Amino acid sequence: MQYDVVIVGAGQGGAYAAIQLRQQGFEGSIALIGRESEPPYERPPLSKEYMLGDKEWERLLIRPATFWADRGIELLLSTEVTSVAAEAREVTLQDGRAIGFGELIWATGGDPRPPSCPGAYLQGVHAVRTRADADAILAELGSVERVAIVGGGYIGLEAAAVLRKLGKEVTLLEVLPRVLARVAGPQLSEFYEKEHRDHGVDLRTNTGVVEILGEGTVSGVRLSDDSVVDCQMVIVGIGIIPAVGPLLSAGAAGGNGVDVDQYCRTILPHVWAIGDCAAHANGFANGAVIRLESVQNANDMAGCVAKAITGDPQPYGATPWFWSNQYDLKLQTVGLSAGHDAAVLRGDPATRSFSVLYLKDGKLIACDAVNMVKDYVQARKLVEEGAKIAPEDLADTSRPLKELDRL
Repeated sequence: MQYDVVIVGAGQGGAYAAIQLRQQGFEGSIALIGRESEPPYERPPLSKEYMLGDKEWERLLIRPATFWADRGIELLLSTEVTSVAAEAREVTLQDGRAIGFGELIWATGGDPRPPSCPGAYLQGVHAVRTRADADAILAELGSVERVAIVGGGYIGLEAAAVLRKLGKEVTLLEVLPRVLARVAGPQLSEFYEKEHRDHGVDLRTNTGVVEILGEGTVSGVRLSDDSVVDCQMVIVGIGIIPAVGPLLSAGAAGGNGVDVDQYCRTILPHVWAIGDCAAHANGFANGAVIRLESVQNANDMAGCVAKAITGDPQPYGATPWFWSNQYDLKLQTVGLSAGHDAAVLRGDPATRSFSVLYLKDGKLIACDAVNMVKDYVQARKLVEEGAKIAPEDLADTSRPLKELDRL
């Protein structure tokens, strides 16, 4: 089989690459290869609305199931690429089929990082990455009273909020001194730790898991202080491993993901990479090579590649933004706070509506807004321009961010 464009990975990035190609007027043949049996769907709701039953499966679909055939996009599902021959412009599937391509877009994301301790593969140990993961958790929950969550990032905190709403006893374990340590400052971490404890979560920081206990199925976790937490389920949210093995074996540059240039091109001819697995020099990180694990990044990179393939190359430079829903709290983030040298609290966390603004060398580089949409929207423009504003002005809630004087 031969296609003008082959897209590997039928998640957010892969789906939007196909959609954007058609919207840009591309008339060639397109194949979208996916490991799962389902057509492309949104993953963020899996750890929130889907598990709560607030969002039915059909509402997670990125497009109706009939959309793909109607647009001449062939879905090759329940399979994956095992090797890439870049010079021959060919990929090989796990069943041995060879697929030729004119252009190859790699959009595979990553696989959940498993715990490195004994017991990691017992029945009852779960990640939350796919619909199958979420369905497996839901299928077991009826016989589960206590859940241990490993990892205090967004996935772990969102899962904790959902499970508390479902009436489960939850212990959340974070090996670092605070939750969200890699993505936010101490003020936001402190706020979310208090929120989860107020909602009944047994949240423990500076606590590692050395063993998952059980005879066939989970019965508890042994911690780094040698204590044991009894539980019938363990949910692990400690990051992903970028799924780029075949590309690296084919000669692509990379390590923690696959390296791409400003147009999302790898060093392999006619091979592009987008989304969670694409390591790129990001202007909002002072040019550091990073991966961004977000829907926004996947969609914007997909658009970047689609424009390049259709003859309108434009460098990727989208503003990073993220969100997280926990309980009745909506966190919206713009920019990247890593490396900040000052943080300004705007508002009172006790009101459950406030923002944290991050500065570096006097410039606003990021904002975390909790139930504060106006701050988020207005901070976005300030982050994009690298505005310099006096910290005391940023903290003044009587004045909108957009009206503050620049230094």
